[in-house]
Amino acid sequence: MATKRDYYEVLGVDRNANEQEIKQAYRRLARQYHPDVNPNNKEAEEKFKEVSEAYAVLSDPQKKNQYNQFGHAGMKDIGFDFDSIWRSADFGFGGLGDIFNMFFGDREAGRRPGRRRAQRGADLRYDLEISLKDVASGKEVEIELPREEVCSVCQGSGAKPGTRPSICNVCGGRGEVRRTQQTIFGQFTNITTCENCGGEGKVITSPCPNCRGSGIVKKTHKISAKIPPGVDTGTRVRLNGEGEVGIKGGRPGDLYIYVYVQPDKTFKREEEDIYCEIDLTFTQSALGTRVEVPTLDGKAELKIPPGTQSGTSFRLRGKGIPRLQGYGRGDEYVKANVKTPSHLNPREKEILLEFARLRGEKIKQ
Repeated sequence: MATKRDYYEVLGVDRNANEQEIKQAYRRLARQYHPDVNPNNKEAEEKFKEVSEAYAVLSDPQKKNQYNQFGHAGMKDIGFDFDSIWRSADFGFGGLGDIFNMFFGDREAGRRPGRRRAQRGADLRYDLEISLKDVASGKEVEIELPREEVCSVCQGSGAKPGTRPSICNVCGGRGEVRRTQQTIFGQFTNITTCENCGGEGKVITSPCPNCRGSGIVKKTHKISAKIPPGVDTGTRVRLNGEGEVGIKGGRPGDLYIYVYVQPDKTFKREEEDIYCEIDLTFTQSALGTRVEVPTLDGKAELKIPPGTQSGTSFRLRGKGIPRLQGYGRGDEYVKANVKTPSHLNPREKEILLEFARLRGEKIKQ
C-alpha cells in the first residue's frame, strides 16, 4: 500500500497555516485537478482525491488537532476512514455535488447557461479625413455607414409574419441542457446552453424572408456628425447609439469617428500653433513694407519693419488652431525669407554698386 503524503505538503501550506490559507490552497488545487477539467485523466483524478482528503481533515479543527498529534494513524484511531472523512467534511460549497459549479460556473447571482440575455450592440469605427482649415472652423459631415438594424418585416423576431417560434424539443424551452454524471466523488450536474436553439428556448420553423430568421438586416445608414474645431489626427469623436443594434432588446453600440488631418501645403501645425513662411525681396526687407500673408481664415496684412533679416519670425495672435478642451486659439508664426536678387540687368547692377559705394563697401569683381 502506498504511503500517504503529509496533508500540509499535499496542500502546499505551512503547518501554522490558518483556516483561510488552507481553504485558498485547496480551491486553487481543486480547480487544477478537478475531473471535469481533466476528463479521463486518472492521475488528475487521484490528485483531486488527495487534495480533497487533505482539506477535509485540515479544515476541521478536531481532525486537524488529531492529525497534528498522531499523523495519518490518528485518523484511524478515532474511527475515521476516507469515506467517513468525505461524508462529514464541510467543503463550504453546499455539498460535493456543487463543487464544479462553485469553481467553474457563473459566479454572478442568478446567472447560468441558458437563454441569452439582452446584449449591447457592437461599436463601429469610421475613419474621416479633414483639412487643416476644417480643423480651424469645425465641420459637419454626412457619412454613409453600413450597419445592422432590426428587421422591419418581423420586428426582430426572426419569424415570418403571422407565425411564431416553437418551443425547442431538445431543452423543452429552458434554453439549457443538464447532464448528470456519477463519479466516485458524488453526482455532478453539468449545465450547458442548448445547441439546438442556441439558448433561446425556441426555434424558428418559418423564418422571415427578409432577414432569413436572424431578426437583423444590414443597411446603409446616413449619419450627420459635427466635428468640433481643434481636433487633431487620432482624435476620436463618439456618437452614442449609432453602432450596431443590440441583441434581445439590448442598447445599440456607439459609433467612433477617428479623425485624420490631411497635411497642409502652406502651414505646419504644432499643437494649437501654426507656422508658415513668406519670401521678401531685398528692398522690402531693407525699406520695410506691408505684405499679405495667408491665415486659416483668409488673408491678413503683416507689417514688415525696415531692416528685417532673413529668418525673422512674426507672430499673429489668435490666428492658430482653436483649443479643443479650452477657450481661445493658438497663434500663427510667419517666418520671413529674404531672397537675394539674381540675373541683374546693367542698370540694376549700376544702382547696387552705387549703393555699396555710399555705404563704404568695397565690391571686388
